[in-house]
Amino acid sequence: MKKISIAFFALTLLLAGCQEDKGYFLNGKISGIEDGKQVYISEYDAETNSTKAIDTTTIENGKFELDMEDQDLPKLSFLRFEGVNGNVIFISENQKISFDINKDSLRNTKLSGGKENKALSEYLNHLNEMNRKMVNMQQDMREAMTSRDTAKLASLREAQLELRDNDENFKKELFNRNKDSYLSVMLLTDMMKMRTLSSAEVREMYEGVSDRIKETPMGQNLKQTLEQFKAAEVGSKAPEFSGPTPEGDELSLKDNLGKVTIVDFWAAWCKPCRVENPNLVRTYNKYKDEGLNIISVSLDRPGQKDKWIQAIEEDNLEQWNHVSNLQFWNDPIARKYRISAIPATFILDENGVIVAKNLRGDALENKIGELLQ
Repeated sequence: MKKISIAFFALTLLLAGCQEDKGYFLNGKISGIEDGKQVYISEYDAETNSTKAIDTTTIENGKFELDMEDQDLPKLSFLRFEGVNGNVIFISENQKISFDINKDSLRNTKLSGGKENKALSEYLNHLNEMNRKMVNMQQDMREAMTSRDTAKLASLREAQLELRDNDENFKKELFNRNKDSYLSVMLLTDMMKMRTLSSAEVREMYEGVSDRIKETPMGQNLKQTLEQFKAAEVGSKAPEFSGPTPEGDELSLKDNLGKVTIVDFWAAWCKPCRVENPNLVRTYNKYKDEGLNIISVSLDRPGQKDKWIQAIEEDNLEQWNHVSNLQFWNDPIARKYRISAIPATFILDENGVIVAKNLRGDALENKIGELLQ
């Protein structure tokens, strides 16, 4: 019995040694790059929001391979090639990951591997197709504008909206199929940055992500970002702030709350803001005697105080309070309110709680009237 056990154990080891390594292993074939060139492998560093190099290998006979250290959690990773602009994106996982690459078309790289990269490939293929359609549509719109074909232009605009709706639906469906994949937090991060979904909608979807993926650096980053966005969401107490007025005084939010207060982010250089200003003036004149206050926060550039003041005068905004740190997008008040585009408006009740945001024109006026009633 003892001899049989030893023989069986030896056979088991032999079979195990013959099996394919299931760990994190990269291999690929590449056309257009000569042998001897380096392949650089890097990972996304969430702390610095940049990439860091982790390993290299060399192209031989149009191919490369590298046995990598096994991963505890998936990571967003990249291949870069010596003398070539751009990179190939993939997700590190404990699988054999294969690449079929053409130097002149990195974005069309064929990627295969485990479940992480299968999901990523589906997403990248969708993005490439969306980009192709959008480019073609924009070209058609330019031609319609040149020929003054208003009917075709209207049709194309409707098609553009439909394309965006389809894009949103695809991403939501892909997310629902991949809540235990790294792609889930990539999708949510992208949809929030592109303002496809509100931070509240992203937060609700984030709750469905598996605990394993939430522990990844990107998952933790998204959690932190969502917590920061929550400070400026409807239902939250508006972040307190103070800032310099055109006269050089310091003005605070807490000392200038009305029954209803609009915090309006704008800038002299912002054309959509300037177009919206007459609506803001109309709303203020209608409701100022009923308790409406406005604090306008300008994101004008350093050294351009004169343009800020001139715009206030030209648009008849002198009637209410203004502040600006003249720091463009780095304005500390704008950062507190997570401003990434202007105009942006926050409507506060008498206690400083955000009750609505980003309303314009008649919608803004109607909401102010409703609140003051």
